[in-house]
Amino acid sequence: MIRLIRYAEPYILGILIAIALLFGQATCDLALPDFMADMVNNGIASGNTEYIIQTGFKMLGVSLLGGICSITVGFIAARIAAGICRQLRIDLFEKVESFSNSEFDQFSTSSLITRTTNDVTQIQTLLFMLIRIVFYAPILGIGGVVHALAESRSMSWIIGVALAVMFGIIGVMMSLALPKFKRIQTMVDKLNQVVRENLDGMLVIRAFNTQRFEEKRFDGVNHELTQTNLFVNRTMAGMMPAMMLVMNLTTVLVIWVGAGQVSAFKLDVGNMMAYMQYVMQIILAFLMMSMMFIMIPRAEVSANRIAEVLETVPSITDPREPVLVQEPLQGVVEFRHVTFAYPEAEDPVLHDISFTARPGQTTAIIGATGCGKSTVVNLIPRFYDVTEGQILIDGVDVRDMRLDALRANLGYVPQKGILFSGTIRSNLAYGDQNASDAELATAADIAQATEFIEAKPGKYDTEIAQGGANVSGGQKQRLSIARALVKRPQIYIFDDSFSALDFKTDAALRSALKKETGGSTIFLVAQRISTIMNAEQIIVLEAGRIAGIGTHPQLMETCQVYREIGLSQLSAEELA
Repeated sequence: MIRLIRYAEPYILGILIAIALLFGQATCDLALPDFMADMVNNGIASGNTEYIIQTGFKMLGVSLLGGICSITVGFIAARIAAGICRQLRIDLFEKVESFSNSEFDQFSTSSLITRTTNDVTQIQTLLFMLIRIVFYAPILGIGGVVHALAESRSMSWIIGVALAVMFGIIGVMMSLALPKFKRIQTMVDKLNQVVRENLDGMLVIRAFNTQRFEEKRFDGVNHELTQTNLFVNRTMAGMMPAMMLVMNLTTVLVIWVGAGQVSAFKLDVGNMMAYMQYVMQIILAFLMMSMMFIMIPRAEVSANRIAEVLETVPSITDPREPVLVQEPLQGVVEFRHVTFAYPEAEDPVLHDISFTARPGQTTAIIGATGCGKSTVVNLIPRFYDVTEGQILIDGVDVRDMRLDALRANLGYVPQKGILFSGTIRSNLAYGDQNASDAELATAADIAQATEFIEAKPGKYDTEIAQGGANVSGGQKQRLSIARALVKRPQIYIFDDSFSALDFKTDAALRSALKKETGGSTIFLVAQRISTIMNAEQIIVLEAGRIAGIGTHPQLMETCQVYREIGLSQLSAEELA
C-alpha cells in the first residue's frame, strides 16, 4: 500500500480540507450529548419550556452543520478515490502496453485484467472509506473518552471493559478472515482465466461436445471462490451482531451503574444520559476502525498485485543513447550469428542464424512446425531480444534504435489475424490514421479484400465485432494484410499470413503485392511451398538451424529437407 502512496500527492489539499471538515463533524457530534444533558438538567427538570426550545434549536443547528460537513466530506472522498484510481488504471494500462512478450509470459492475461479492474476497485473502496472513517473515527473515539471522563470518572472502568471485549472480537475475526483475502484474489484470476478460455475456444468446445466438461471445470472454480467468499462474509457478518451486543450490554451497564449514582445524588440524570451517549460514540468509533482493519488487509493484497505490475521493468526498452537512423530506410536486414532462447528455457530455439534480406527481394522462411520460423521474424520488431548475435537494419543494431522508430518502419501481419472492434475503415486506418479513402481502397484491392467488402451492406463502414468474430478467417487475414499495406513501411513481415487463403486468392495477392511493394524488404513465413516458390531467397529451418538458403531450384537440388517438404505437398512436375 505504501508503494502506491505517491498517487495521493496531487490530492493533498483535498485530503486536508476533508480532515478539517471531519474535525467539524466530530465536534458537532460530540457537542450534542452536552446539549442533551443541559436540556435535561436545566430545562426538563425545572419545566423551563423556553429553555428546552432554545436548546432544541441549538441541537438542530449543530446537527445540520454536522450533516453538511459529512456530505461535503463524502463528495471530496469520492472525487479523490475516483481520481487516484483513474490514474492507477491509466498507469497500469500504459505499463502493460510497454511489456514485451517476456512480461506477458510472467503475467497471465486474466490476471492483468483482474488487477486493472477488480484490484483497482478494491483500492478505490478502501480510499473512500479511509478518508471518511480513518480520520473521523479516532477524533470521535478520543473526543468521546475525554468528554465521558469529564461527565463521570467513576464509571471509566465500563469503557475499559467494553473496549477489551471489542478488541478480542476483532482479533478473532481477523485471524479467521485475513488468510482468505489473498486466496480470493487468486481465485478471481483463475475464474477469469476459465471464462476467457471458454469464450475464445467456444467453437472447439462445441465441436468436441465438451460443454459438460467445461461447465464442471467452471463450476469447480466458481464453487471454490463462492465457498471462500461465504466463509469470509459469514465471519464478517458475525462482527456486527457481536458489536451490537457489546454496545447494548454496555448501555445496560451504564444505566445500572449510573442509576445507582443518580439515586445517591452523585450524578445528574442528564449527565448519565450524556455519558451513555459518549460511550456509544466510543464504541461506534472502534466499530468503524474495526471495519478498516478488515478492509485494509484485503486492499493490501490488491495494492501489492498492482504494484507488482507497475514495478516490473520491461526487458525490452529504448536504449539510453539511441542511434538515429537515416530516413527513409533502405531496408537491408542482416541476421548475424543470432542465437535465441526463450526466458527460463533450457535450450535455445534458434542456433547461429545468419543471412541478409535486401530491398526489392522476398525472403521466405519455411520449415517443419516448431522449427523457429515465427521466432525469427518476431526478433526483428524486438518482441524478444536475441540471446547472442545481432540483428541489423541498414547496419544499425535494432537494440540501438528507438522502439517507435524501429516499428514505424515495419509492416507486421501476425500469424493470427487480429481485428479491433469498430468498422472496416477504422481497422484499415489503424496503419495510418491520415490515410485517404483512396489509399484504403488501394490497400484493400491489393489484399484481395475489395470483393467481400463491397458485398457488405455498409461496405467500409461495416461494423467489425470484437476480435473480428463476424468475418471469416480468410477475410480477417486479408484485412490484416491491407492494414499493413496502408502503413506503407519499408519492411514487411508476413508471419504465415496466407494460411487461410485459397490457392487462387493466394496467388493473386502475391502477384499484386509484388507490384505494390517491389522496392520493400519482405519477410514471408509460410507452410505452403507454393506460396514461396518465387521468392528471391528461401531460408529452410530445421530444429532452429539453417538447413539451406537459396532459390527454389537451388534448394531442390541441394537441400534434402526442402525437397522433402516440397514433395509432401506437390508433385515433382509441379515443383519443377
